[in-house]
Amino acid sequence: MKSYANDVEATEGLRTLYSQLKSEVAKVIVGQDEVVDKILISILCKGHALLIGVPGLAKTLMITTIAKTLGLSFSRIQFTPDLMPSDIIGTEILGEDRQFRYIKGPVFAHIVLADEINRTPPKTQSALLEAMQEREVSVAGQTHRLPDPFFVLATQNPIEQEGTYPLPEAQLDRFMFSIWLDYPSTEEEIEVVKRTTVEKMPEANVITSQEELVMFQNLVRRVPVNDNILKYAVNLTAKTRPGTASVSPVADQYIAWGAGPRSSQYLILGAKCHALLNGKYSPDIEDVQAVSSNVLQHRIVKNYKAEAEGLGSREIISKML
Repeated sequence: MKSYANDVEATEGLRTLYSQLKSEVAKVIVGQDEVVDKILISILCKGHALLIGVPGLAKTLMITTIAKTLGLSFSRIQFTPDLMPSDIIGTEILGEDRQFRYIKGPVFAHIVLADEINRTPPKTQSALLEAMQEREVSVAGQTHRLPDPFFVLATQNPIEQEGTYPLPEAQLDRFMFSIWLDYPSTEEEIEVVKRTTVEKMPEANVITSQEELVMFQNLVRRVPVNDNILKYAVNLTAKTRPGTASVSPVADQYIAWGAGPRSSQYLILGAKCHALLNGKYSPDIEDVQAVSSNVLQHRIVKNYKAEAEGLGSREIISKML
């Protein structure tokens, strides 16, 4: 791992690394620049991310590629209606010596891909979401720490809702970002087809290490923030809360419940990272706004008026901003 004389040098190193990571991911993933940006920002902020998009948009490939470039261990869990909590966190088995021993589940990896997280019942969802919050699991009275760093990148299909178990708001709140994936442009889709219908597929290389990533995560946390930016982030969250003095007219009209304090925390963390990656040593209002939609859109609960008018959470946040 490269050593840096001070935080200013480390910031330059982070920007260089970020550029290399983007280039490496682009060898495999066509387009989706903003999505890759947000995933990398959430990882640098020690946050989890929820990816929402129709099948075939390379959500899984994107996550596996990012895990490879970061040099981290990777585990994929395909969520199904019959998945049990022990299939995620592991279980105790009776060995030949008549002693119980713990067999770790797939959650013991640096990056865990929870594929179609809304396909499994709440009991199993909560096993993963507890691990996300506590970064440890308890089995038979014993606590086991998860690897550091640890990220959950979950996917959801927004179209097919039959036989699914939507995540409750309290569980959605565990995710730093909610990221929507849109269809590629015609040019991008042509490039996707060109790359994926040949004999040899392009592969990404390892760019960094676990130790270096942890060092940059700590750097993000050390970024200073002015009081006026803290106040702006808190006020922005408060504007989503109907029935309060700070609420915006749009929120009062379309939102039943607003975002909680965790969104203010993630607005500041995301703004810190966004500032560093854009050559600034302290975030400004622009940086808060750059991450606001991804932080807020899954933390609000729409009311009947929004449902009747067919307004999605993204549109409401966009109107509010």
